[in-house]
Amino acid sequence: MALCLWLIMVVPVCCWGQGPVDTGDSGVFQPQSALSDMEFASVSSYRGPGNTDPRTNNKLPILLWWSSNLFPHFPGDTERVDCARSSCLVTSNRKVQLYRRTASIIFYGTDFRAYEAPLPRLAHQTWALFHEESPMNNYLLSHSVGIRLFNYTATFRRESDYPLTLQWLPSLDYLLKAPAVPLQEKNRWRRAGLAPVLYIQSHCDVPSDRDRYVQELMKYIEIDSYGKCLNNKPLPDYLEDTSTATGEDRRFMSFVGRYKFQLALENGLCPDYMTEKLWRPMHQGCVPIYRGSSSVADWLPNSHSAILIDEFHSPRDLAEFIKTLDQDDVKYSRYLEYKTPSKITNLRLLEGLENREWGVNDMSKPNYLNGFECFVCDRENERLAAVEAHRKNPKQNPLPQPKMANSSHMGCPLPSPGDGPVESIDPNDGWLQMWPQDYWQSLDQAEGLESLVRHNVSDPSLLWQHIQNDLRTHHPPEGTSQVKTSSDSSKLFYNPPKADEPFLKCYIFDISSLITIISTSRFR
Repeated sequence: MALCLWLIMVVPVCCWGQGPVDTGDSGVFQPQSALSDMEFASVSSYRGPGNTDPRTNNKLPILLWWSSNLFPHFPGDTERVDCARSSCLVTSNRKVQLYRRTASIIFYGTDFRAYEAPLPRLAHQTWALFHEESPMNNYLLSHSVGIRLFNYTATFRRESDYPLTLQWLPSLDYLLKAPAVPLQEKNRWRRAGLAPVLYIQSHCDVPSDRDRYVQELMKYIEIDSYGKCLNNKPLPDYLEDTSTATGEDRRFMSFVGRYKFQLALENGLCPDYMTEKLWRPMHQGCVPIYRGSSSVADWLPNSHSAILIDEFHSPRDLAEFIKTLDQDDVKYSRYLEYKTPSKITNLRLLEGLENREWGVNDMSKPNYLNGFECFVCDRENERLAAVEAHRKNPKQNPLPQPKMANSSHMGCPLPSPGDGPVESIDPNDGWLQMWPQDYWQSLDQAEGLESLVRHNVSDPSLLWQHIQNDLRTHHPPEGTSQVKTSSDSSKLFYNPPKADEPFLKCYIFDISSLITIISTSRFR
């Protein structure tokens, strides 16, 4: 088993681009002007109605999209984007990485790998992160030391620079749409033998450990499970094609709409991480039984539009509550009141939909990729103008304030069991073997990458050597505890953190030590 190390909080370095460190200079990492006379050919894109930036293309800062899988323009193009206040050139051509005019590199979180990072990190460049997908895709970003590598962020967290929290909710009308199947018909299907609860999931063994919870819930209430996970019922032949059995297919919606309740459990747990698993059942007129975002109540239409699993002591208690609603049409109907506009009382939700500058399937607004691209473009032009002004008159024009991301921009917790204490899980359990270790190993990689950046290393493949050296040379500090495991061997780990201590440092040598760490961590 790989060793894992959770780094104690390091005081954030005040920087724009976390480049090579000059330990003798308190003003390290301050970017120099990226405006040079270097020529750069481009294909001009459609010039929007926004700004009137008079500069020619060879005078514009460059934004480099690092991931080959995510470039919101024609592949291979270099385009001029005209944003609200300024213009930039954008490209996915990595040949421009070292250009002085390349002001920012934009990364796609799912594809970001520490061992492929563009090193050395240049002092004049910022790093921007776009990550709208599950936290499970890259736990490196959930650690403070990892997210601090970036200067701008667009994530599902409301605290990020360019929030994508409501990305899976196209519009208010999406919620207001009448139920696909009326309540009277739902009741007829119940009398015909349909279970009250639907579960349809084919992505098993995920960090949220949702199947473990659903399996326990099945002991106390009938659940029809059609997916590959916990399957107990086949889909109708006309829905066997999974491409048909997803999305907004009318036949699929009518099929799902027969159910009064639908289990809606995200694959990862994190504040503000809410996907179609929440919004689609509401669109279809099913009551979602939800677990995912711990802050989901902040975004629901009203206080009685979803059943929140975490509000119940046990699966048995939840089952009893569902049965009560199933047998009382008046109480059940209250959970669908948001279908009436006046019953949507959550101002945060209403304002969030109204004020977001990007749209979902809305041709009158940019998509969030182009929106974030312009966000970075405008911010970089502001920064570069401030740097240039400082160069001309340092006394009158101070350097721009440092800008770095922090854990609130992602900060997802250590995966925990879907049901019951971690001590009750078999040490050979597949979930336990995989996801907690992935979380800690991602921290190792984040620390390793920060080490490469700080030492001005050019070869990212040296990441593993830096990780091994760090672990090999580390000496246990004071305050460690000896813990007897089930095998009666001594294992070393730090005492659980106090309330004001944000990090826990650990050495994990076997699964029994890992169980101890998870069960004592305040991040569970």
